[in-house]
Amino acid sequence: MSKEQGSLSINSENIFPIIKKWLYSDHDIFYRELISNGCDAITKLKKLSIMGEFEEADDEKYQINVIVSPENKTIKIIDNGIGMTNDEVKQYINQIAFSGAEAFLAQYKDKTNEEQIIGHFGLGFYSAFMVADKVTIDTLSYKAGSTSVHWESEGGTEFEMAEGDKTTRGTEITLYLNEDSFEFSNEFRAKEVINKYCSFMPVEIYFTNADAPVEEKKEEEKKEDVIDADVDADGKAVDTEDGKDEEKAEDKGPKPLNNPTPLWTKHPNDCTEEEYKEFYRNVFHDFKEPLFWIHLNMDYPFNLKGILYFPKINTEYDSVEGTIKLYNNQVFIADNIKEVIPEFLMLLKGVIDCPDLPLNVSRSALQNDGFVKKISEYITKKVADKLSGMCKVEKESYEKYWDDISPFIKYGCLKDEKFREKMKDFIIFKNLEGKYITLPEYTEANKEKANDKIYYVTDLQQQSQYVNMFKEEGIDALVLTHNIDQPFISQLEQQDDKIHFQRIDADITDTFKENVAEGEEADQLKAETDALTELFRKVLNNDKLEVKVEKLKNENVSSMVTLSEENRRMQDMMKMYNMYGMDPSMFGTNVTLVLNANNKLVQYIFEHKEDDVTIFCEQLYDLALLSHKPLDPEAMTKFINRSNEIMLKMAK
Repeated sequence: MSKEQGSLSINSENIFPIIKKWLYSDHDIFYRELISNGCDAITKLKKLSIMGEFEEADDEKYQINVIVSPENKTIKIIDNGIGMTNDEVKQYINQIAFSGAEAFLAQYKDKTNEEQIIGHFGLGFYSAFMVADKVTIDTLSYKAGSTSVHWESEGGTEFEMAEGDKTTRGTEITLYLNEDSFEFSNEFRAKEVINKYCSFMPVEIYFTNADAPVEEKKEEEKKEDVIDADVDADGKAVDTEDGKDEEKAEDKGPKPLNNPTPLWTKHPNDCTEEEYKEFYRNVFHDFKEPLFWIHLNMDYPFNLKGILYFPKINTEYDSVEGTIKLYNNQVFIADNIKEVIPEFLMLLKGVIDCPDLPLNVSRSALQNDGFVKKISEYITKKVADKLSGMCKVEKESYEKYWDDISPFIKYGCLKDEKFREKMKDFIIFKNLEGKYITLPEYTEANKEKANDKIYYVTDLQQQSQYVNMFKEEGIDALVLTHNIDQPFISQLEQQDDKIHFQRIDADITDTFKENVAEGEEADQLKAETDALTELFRKVLNNDKLEVKVEKLKNENVSSMVTLSEENRRMQDMMKMYNMYGMDPSMFGTNVTLVLNANNKLVQYIFEHKEDDVTIFCEQLYDLALLSHKPLDPEAMTKFINRSNEIMLKMAK
């Protein structure tokens, strides 16, 4: 073959800026493109073998070899696949906008469909010029009588072709890195990138550092492993039933960097629990066991496989960071592409492999893609089916996992209408007894005492006084301690106007007070209310404070603070915007100090209101606030000092 020179046939004079800045925004992606091209070439050859157009050797071993030289600043990527003839190099390399993979599929699409073609050799190959000043190709076709071809180009627009000296089938690509890309010939960096993109490519990938020091080989005696052998009294091996004393340990040789048969490619029935857990640890480097998982395996109307894991979710949903890795035929595309994966699933960890998606995902193109929407809806449906099925069939497991998965489910209901419709009958709540119930079960059990309200608690310790009062009165409440619960119950109220949530420290004194007859008793309560309101406003220097005096059934309760549900939710919303440190009294008459007329301390204050009872008023108010929210540092310091002062007076 005579030496040939020329200019590349490029459809656009701006092809390289497009490749660098649009098609491949991350320069390290060249590893993915060139290695997947090698896998592509091997896949083609295996297809030809299946169709009888190529005869494989008995000991045929397909593989990709990556060889880096930090000293020479070069990278070699070698495959033993289909190779190329001189005409094919002209067609697939010199004409950029033509895809060898597409042509191959068009030719053989009706003959076999066992394996997919990964890449598109044309543009994929040219990603090499993002990092290399010079690129060479040495290739030899599988076809009998073929001549090897050497191709090289500096800059990517001019090339030279000539007969090469390669004697083995396949393609070897050499990159002479530019000054800005020397890092990619570093062993650690190269392995890092290959692991990122190529961990599950379907052909074994082997790595060599050409500049690594070669250790001198020392003569050693070969040690033999004794397998299933019996031993005598002296510990020596004796013959087994098969007449063999020992077996030599298998020499496994170098290990590939990747796993060509990841777990998601197998049928769920062929996967063990330990395999799922091991895969989770290896991929996500999380050594806390996942709660459970969903194995996706769909062939029609589109091809999609994957595994979604439910990790133990943190108590604050806004700090949860899940990872959904998206693949195309085992080639990594990207993490967490919300156009393909429903947003609420981003709280999970998992892998999804969809060959029908392009390798180079344009998010703007995906936004209005009906096919992508169907994929997203399918994933949502499978997750909802798994959870609802668990609730129906494995109720005990569902309840065991609920505290961990409820933030995820509630977040899904907030973000995805179809998910909410599928899950609305499978939302459960923990009550004050620690049992799990549904909203209909709660309303039925409390219809006589709950006043058409659904009471709830957000902090069992902080609101313990109210919890005890509810228990004494035989009224249940739901435990909603997660940040996501507030927007979630607001959504439930919007969806059903018969649902009304109210926290147990809201204005619920009507439930716990004794009925006061009209007349003298009522007049006495009014007089106490007027007098104590004036006293507490003066002592606390708060002329907006509303004070109620009620005869509560439990005389041990001295005081409570109640806040209207509406204003408390406003407080919570403001806290979400970092407006902390607010005193409830800032909300004026919506904050109420409830004093128990049946309590002896309250009676003492009323009877001695003309004396100096400041210390008791301040202490009662702070005690009431403590059952409502933590005191700020200054108030807490005063409360402690005041408590010490009261104890000293009692000791005298």
